[in-house]
Amino acid sequence: MASEVQNQQIIHPRPSSIVAALYTLRDLGAEVVILHGPSGCCFKHARLLEEDGVRVLTTALDEAGFVFGGQKPLTQLLKRAKELFNPKLMAVSGTCSSMIIGDDLHQAVLDADLGIPVLEVEVHAGYRDNTKGVIMTLEAARDLGIIDDAEFERQKTLLEKATEVERLHGAASSEYLAPERGDLKYQAAARLLQLIREGKRGLNILNAKKETAYMFADITAAVAEVAGPQVETLANLDDQLGLPKVRRDAANIARDLHERGVDFKLIGGLDEYPVTGEAVSRIAAQGHYDFAVISGVPHALPKSALEGLEIFSVTNGPRQVKPLRDLGHQHVTVELDLHPKTMGVTSLVESEFGATLRALNKA
Repeated sequence: MASEVQNQQIIHPRPSSIVAALYTLRDLGAEVVILHGPSGCCFKHARLLEEDGVRVLTTALDEAGFVFGGQKPLTQLLKRAKELFNPKLMAVSGTCSSMIIGDDLHQAVLDADLGIPVLEVEVHAGYRDNTKGVIMTLEAARDLGIIDDAEFERQKTLLEKATEVERLHGAASSEYLAPERGDLKYQAAARLLQLIREGKRGLNILNAKKETAYMFADITAAVAEVAGPQVETLANLDDQLGLPKVRRDAANIARDLHERGVDFKLIGGLDEYPVTGEAVSRIAAQGHYDFAVISGVPHALPKSALEGLEIFSVTNGPRQVKPLRDLGHQHVTVELDLHPKTMGVTSLVESEFGATLRALNKA
């Protein structure tokens, strides 16, 4: 079965390795990233990254560049970016276009002679798994001494597990998954509130990825506020693990939860969302619970850990609704447009589900 899933052709759109590389460069602290390709390549995500303070530039390769190459313009832009922004760490990323025409990113960096570290990622969007772009970026960071071998191997293991999770229970688990909106939030929230008022006990789990946790944690906070001691709150917010920005985000979110009076047990770091299942299983086995609320990446938690519970899952992936239902999650809601709302923030962002639960509780 696993081999069939691995070899299955996926025909709906999937995340890009180039975009994955860009976000990883941000997490590593790159202040300026140059995309060596057409000006429209990864446009939406390039704009979003600027909300996080990353200057994303492009060599704007056009038809002439496709024929004659763009290495010289890349060298010139590297120099100009250094003059304009005076960064301590820069990066240059390949695109499909630059990889096809064979431009040498490393030689362009050598020719620019900037005198600062420059991460070079020879990436394109033609890989089956977007995690390939992350691994290539981390390899470049290791080669420059920005991360050590131990962290590289740790990250690689997590990425392999994340890829496996997506193939088995995520958006890469079926040939085609139609986007769905999930349940109406007020209906799911009303059922959850009913269980709480009946005195049922539950697990309140934040298992989120990177900056998306700024909104998913608002759901965690809302459930804790409404249910009080009836829920055991778990969160992957260990701020000692991960790349620099990931650790900062975990610390910010933990701070905000504590300020709202929400205590929680750690189940890992923000980059450990694909492997938190073991900790959740161990905690779930120690007590009696009737329901679980899982915010972030619910499909990463093993079905066995939640056996017999009424499950409320909150995701930001419209194509994740059917796989979650197939896992037996009875209530699935989607926080649409979550990612753009959590770029560049340093404190919790109100969620639709959290706001709905709070409003119903006051009614």
